[in-house]
Amino acid sequence: MNYRLVASLVSYIMLLAACLMSAPMAVAVFTETQTTYLAFAVTIALLIIFAAPSAFVFKPKDKSIYAKDAFVVVAGAWFVLAFFGSLPYFISGLMGGFVDCLFESVSGFTTTGATMLTEVESLPASLLLWRSMTHWIGGLGILLFLLAIISFSG
Repeated sequence: MNYRLVASLVSYIMLLAACLMSAPMAVAVFTETQTTYLAFAVTIALLIIFAAPSAFVFKPKDKSIYAKDAFVVVAGAWFVLAFFGSLPYFISGLMGGFVDCLFESVSGFTTTGATMLTEVESLPASLLLWRSMTHWIGGLGILLFLLAIISFSG
């Protein structure tokens, strides 16, 4: 298995997640309190800190990807995105404990749609946007995963 390639691809996905989080952060800056803005800012900073070394320092020597590598990239990306995707909920303090925040994030990235909230509309607009974006990203991830499997089997 090409570990450098897997780490590099997961890191690029983390950097993409940081870019996507800038939209809810912009909503928080213009419409909400400092708490939600800081939740997104801290999460984006953590994503960049953890992703940048792997993405730019550990360049893979062999850039050919095989089925096993692709499966590990998808699984790794889902775990990493679920963890970092839960941080805005947790840092803002507007939801329950970390497990509830992680459940909300995993539910979004797997497009399950389940929630721990009794009133979803009670969240600020930025967290609602992030919650919706996790469902959108998860749906695209499933489609890309299926396309990758079809192309490997063909």
